[in-house]
Amino acid sequence: MFLTTKKVLIISSLLTVNIFASNITFQTVAKNPQRVVPNTQQQIFSFHDLIKDSVKSVVNVSAKRRVKSVATIPSQMLNDPFLKKFFGDQLGEQFKESRLLRSLGSGVVISSNGYIITNNHVVDNADEVMVTITGDDKEYPAKIIGKDADSDLAVIQIEAKGLVPIKFAHAEDLRIGDVIFAIGNPFGLGESISQGIISALNKNKVGINRYENFIQTDASINPGNSGGALVDSRGALIGINSVIISRSGGNDGIGFAIPINMVKNVAKKLIQDGKVTRGYLGVVIDDLSTELKNVYVRKEGALVLDVEEDTPAAKYGLKRGDLIYKINDNAIKDRVDLQNTVAEFKPNQKIVLEIERNKKDMTLVIVLADRSSLTATSNETVLGGLKLTQINDKIIDQFRLPRNFTGVMIKDVEPKSNAEQVGFQAGDVIIQIEDIEIKKLSDVQNAIKKYKKSTKRVYVNRFGQTILFVVK
Repeated sequence: MFLTTKKVLIISSLLTVNIFASNITFQTVAKNPQRVVPNTQQQIFSFHDLIKDSVKSVVNVSAKRRVKSVATIPSQMLNDPFLKKFFGDQLGEQFKESRLLRSLGSGVVISSNGYIITNNHVVDNADEVMVTITGDDKEYPAKIIGKDADSDLAVIQIEAKGLVPIKFAHAEDLRIGDVIFAIGNPFGLGESISQGIISALNKNKVGINRYENFIQTDASINPGNSGGALVDSRGALIGINSVIISRSGGNDGIGFAIPINMVKNVAKKLIQDGKVTRGYLGVVIDDLSTELKNVYVRKEGALVLDVEEDTPAAKYGLKRGDLIYKINDNAIKDRVDLQNTVAEFKPNQKIVLEIERNKKDMTLVIVLADRSSLTATSNETVLGGLKLTQINDKIIDQFRLPRNFTGVMIKDVEPKSNAEQVGFQAGDVIIQIEDIEIKKLSDVQNAIKKYKKSTKRVYVNRFGQTILFVVK
């Protein structure tokens, strides 16, 4: 009796499923599609003629820089009390040796008078940059015109004849699924081309650059391809190959290129001014979470978490909790969208912000400031060759600093610079310049302006000890 009941239940359930399944209509394509067979005797399917000129526009870039490293010596020697008595805490400095580092990458010729765009990380801190052109054995010394670490782009220039500038595509013409080609110098092997498609557009939050709006592709991009060209099937430049995401170090089919609109914007500024100046608003922003979307009328925009003091945002009335959803009639979808949009404007330029505050729409007219005048960005050097960064939670965790620790950390010291000769080291924390206490990057700029023409005393914290340097 029990078994019979169970069978009835199972059969009933199956009948119910079949009844509902009969109501499903599947969308299908036409049957028997036509198949086109290439004329294998007379035709070869090839993009050669379309991209051959673009290949001539891609060059090999070789950068050299000399760095100091600690020679391999027993750690007991560094801790020996007898040696420390004579050499002090600078014992390790006595055993530093000089090494020559080489990096290989690619570049793209963008003008007949020798301007070449590449990645900042290819030429950053280089003592010497050399360029070789496809089909030419000669090496050309390159001059660095300008670098921008925030976008990871740089412009260099060579004196050479017969250069072939690449043709630029239009960013608005790009579509996911388009056939593309990556041209570059992988592993220093010379000219190489790989094929793929556009896997995604407007990729951000990758955590690579400050300003991210990447083209993602599955075309093989390997070490040495950095700075090379990503072109469409016509051979027109759509991006500059930048990085890959890989667990093995090789190509896993996830590569990123800086899009052409950002490339053109940054390249123009670097050629005209030697640096990139960006508009500065002065807000801490975030995206709308699922929970917060229930709080706001609008479902897209950049949420203001905080407003920094003495910034345009504070001056013109932005408040914590405001949702910025439009700038100059351009929609703002998220925080990255806001960051990239503001960066495209110049300092002192007037913009119109449309915001939601307490479920009501408002309009604010704001004059942007110069970001470089308020902060020492990672691509500019100060005090004779120092690259600085603001101490944040990530740095505090990395270096196990106290939670209330404030100051500005030296990120890097340019080789052969005055700062290196004075004795600054990467990892030093600047705590005071003359009578100005240093808590943020803008304090450094203020101190430099105040004591521009005089010798400056710079106090740094190194492993808990305060050291004083004098900078002219």
